[in-house]
Amino acid sequence: MDNEDLTLLATRIDQLIGRIEQLETENRTLRSEADAWQQERTRLLEKNENARHKVEAMISRLKALEQDP
Repeated sequence: MDNEDLTLLATRIDQLIGRIEQLETENRTLRSEADAWQQERTRLLEKNENARHKVEAMISRLKALEQDP
């Protein structure tokens, strides 16, 4: 392997290291975003469940009012 081949190999290795660092950063960002979306999903599910309970309670009260003469 001559000097030119070694220089080319070193350049390619540096490029690969840079790409790995870029992908690691992107991966951390994506994981963080995924965690945030999961938290938002959980919050929305809880909010939806609370709204469902309120609607069910209102329906029960309306049914009770209908039964009163």
